[in-house]
Amino acid sequence: MSKVDFEAEGLLKGVSTEEGRRSRVQLLERLQEDGVPLEDLRQAVEEERLALLPVERVLMGDGPRYTPREVAEKAGVPLPFLLQMRQALGLGVPDEEEKLFTDEDVRAAESTKVFAEAGLPEEGRLEVARVVGRAMADVAAATRELTAQTILKPGDTELEAAMRLAHSTRLTLPQIAPVMQSVLSAHLREQVRQEVIAQSDLEERGLPGGRTVAVCFADLVDFTRLGESVEAERLGAVAQRLVELTGEAVAPPVRVVKMIGDAAMLISTEPRALLDTALDLVDRACAEGEGFPELRAGVAVGEAVTRGGDWYGRPVNLASRLSDIARPSSVLTSEGVKEALEENYSWSFAGKRRIKGLDGDAATFRARRLEAGDES
Repeated sequence: MSKVDFEAEGLLKGVSTEEGRRSRVQLLERLQEDGVPLEDLRQAVEEERLALLPVERVLMGDGPRYTPREVAEKAGVPLPFLLQMRQALGLGVPDEEEKLFTDEDVRAAESTKVFAEAGLPEEGRLEVARVVGRAMADVAAATRELTAQTILKPGDTELEAAMRLAHSTRLTLPQIAPVMQSVLSAHLREQVRQEVIAQSDLEERGLPGGRTVAVCFADLVDFTRLGESVEAERLGAVAQRLVELTGEAVAPPVRVVKMIGDAAMLISTEPRALLDTALDLVDRACAEGEGFPELRAGVAVGEAVTRGGDWYGRPVNLASRLSDIARPSSVLTSEGVKEALEENYSWSFAGKRRIKGLDGDAATFRARRLEAGDES
C-alpha cells in the first residue's frame, strides 16, 4: 500500500498540538491499513467524524456489498416494496446502484417474504415496520448515549476514543439481538395471554376490529411553562424521570402504548389494574418532591381499535381530554369506569363536562383509593 502524505492531503486539518497530530496520523494509518479509501478519509475529516469511522465499520460488518436492486433480486422481493419497507423503518433510501448493503440486509429482506406467505397484508407489514423503526431508533439512541458516557474519557486522544468505541461496540453489538428477541417474546406471550378471541368471531367474521379496553393518559402539569424557565437539560431530566416512574408503575396486564414528552399513554384489558396504575403513578410523582411537576391522569373505558401499535377510538379521545382537565395530583375518570369499579374506590362527582370532539356532556368522577374503614 502506497504511503500517503496525510498533511498534503489536508487530513491533519484542525489539529494544532503535536500530540493531536501524532494521534491523528496513527488513526489514519490504521484506517488506511484497514482498507478505507482516501476519499472516505477526506470526507470523515471534513465532517469531523474521523474518530467514528472505526465504529461505523464495525456496525457495517464485513463481506460483500450489494445495491438495493441486488438485494431485491437475491431475496426474491419486489424492489419497490423493499424501498418502501426501508422508508417505513425510518431509514434513508439510497440510489438503486449504490453498494451499501450486506448479507445481513439480504437475510432481513428474505424474512419479509415469510410474513407475506403467512398471509399478513402489505400495509399491515409496513405499519409494523414503522413501529419497529421508532422503537429501534430509541434503542439505538439510548445505547449510543450510554456508551458515550461510559466509554469516552476526559483527555482521550482521537485514536484512543476511536479504538475504545470500536472495541466496545464489537463486544456488545452481538449481545443486543438475543436480549431483544427475549424481550419481544416475553411481551408477545403476555399480550397473547390477555387476548380473548371467541371461536364464533373467528368462524363468522374473523378477528374483530375493535375491543373493549381501558385507556389512561397521564401528563405533567405546567410542563410547557417549566420549559420557559429551566435549561433544556433539566427539562430533559424531568421527561426522562417520567419515563422511569412509568416503567416502575406499569406491570401486566397494563402496558405503555407510548411516551409523548410530558405524557404517558397506558392501556389494559382490565380497568381496575389500569386505575390502580394511574393512582400509583400520581403518588410516585408526588413523592419526587417540590422540584418535580405534579401529575394528573384521565381514565376511560370503551371500544377501541389498534393500528400500527397505536390505539384509536372514543375511550382514547376521552381519556386524553380528561387528563387535560383533571386537577393536579388527581385521577379523573369517565362514568363507565366508575360504574365498572364503583365498589373498589372512593368517588367524587366532578361535574358534567363538554368534551371537545365528543357528542354531548360527559359525567366525570375523581377516583381515590379506599381508606381504612371505608366500605368496599
